[in-house]
Amino acid sequence: MPRLPHPTVDELRRDPLPLRGRTALVTGASRRGGIGHAVARRLAAYGASVYLHHHVPHDAELPWGADSPQAVADSVRAALTDPAARVHEGPADLGEPAAPAALVATAAEALGGRLDILVANHARSGRDGTLDEIDADMLDTHWAVDTRSVILLVQAYARLRATLPPRTPGGRVLMMTSGQDIAGGMPGELAYALQKGALASVTRSLATTLADLAVTVNTVNPGPVDTDYLTGQAYEEVADRFPAGRWGMPDDPARLLAWLATDEAHWVTGQVIDSEGGFRR
Repeated sequence: MPRLPHPTVDELRRDPLPLRGRTALVTGASRRGGIGHAVARRLAAYGASVYLHHHVPHDAELPWGADSPQAVADSVRAALTDPAARVHEGPADLGEPAAPAALVATAAEALGGRLDILVANHARSGRDGTLDEIDADMLDTHWAVDTRSVILLVQAYARLRATLPPRTPGGRVLMMTSGQDIAGGMPGELAYALQKGALASVTRSLATTLADLAVTVNTVNPGPVDTDYLTGQAYEEVADRFPAGRWGMPDDPARLLAWLATDEAHWVTGQVIDSEGGFRR
């Protein structure tokens, strides 16, 4: 096989809209303070059309409360740079077994019948505890939302990609983990840590499975990110553990996730990547 030629000078120059014409589904994009919203804005700014998934009842039962899906969508819409790109949004309880496949189908239809990028950002918060506190219901609830639904989303996405011409470029699956494998782990959130660990573990297997569809699969650990869930002295103590003296903000991991969605990252797959700003444990 002949060697590929060196990139031309024009090919080395960055396209200001590297995702122009691409489509993306971002799950868990229900709050303007969250990572999903930040990722969606980055994808929109890079030229993509985006479908935003939300599940308002989950946020409503948590201390930070729910946001307006319309306000989230309007914020992402304001970041659009390609006049042809669009933003859509819709609800789904991904803990229901049939919901992931239905969401992929709905998003693809709204985005013109094609889905290039899947960002599985959603997760269950709360209803967790230590080894002594957890029970079967906690474990099952986190499994259904944090892991099972992600695998079913990837399955539906892969089936959709398989209907395209062979080796259609631009296929991306991006998942989220949570640093549960790094020193100290997450002993106070055992159910959550278990399910996020499963996603990290399956990343390489999914990358191998989807390689023939020209789809890359990567997982990002964003580290501690300020998504409005902590305040006061505890907040300051965490900030002091970063060399920069501040928490990670939602756009910090969003920049990495958006880059992984571009063609510049087409040779990166099967990786679990930490984006923690040097956080000291």
